[in-house]
Amino acid sequence: MLAYPAHIEQQDDSYLVTFPDLENVITYGATLKEALVNAEEALNGCIESDFERNFSLPSPSNISGEDIFSIPVAPHIAVAIMLRTLRADRPQVEVARQLKISYQVYQRLENPRKANPTVKTLEKIAQVFGKRVELGFV
Repeated sequence: MLAYPAHIEQQDDSYLVTFPDLENVITYGATLKEALVNAEEALNGCIESDFERNFSLPSPSNISGEDIFSIPVAPHIAVAIMLRTLRADRPQVEVARQLKISYQVYQRLENPRKANPTVKTLEKIAQVFGKRVELGFV
């Protein structure tokens, strides 16, 4: 599971959330629970937007502590990030050809707002890159 550490600090009547790896992501909540929900929404919105604009995303750090919480990246965004990382410098057209799908279909797989791959599609992609798919629920 792809997740980023969030620093959550109580300030007066609210909880301030910052992400050490993503300085532009800040949110808050009236309660810790609300702050965690808002943190997930803010993180995923920022990553989705930055990813679509081809900004480089930092890898999550391994910061820990009692005021550090692990905030998960939404699965559809994580899949798009993993696909682009696996593809590296290979053109999308080349990967699409190997998968026997159109370039446009593959392009959508790397777009977190449009991607909705089936498990079978993920298995095909894994095979092309010499990987295997592991799924789970937490």
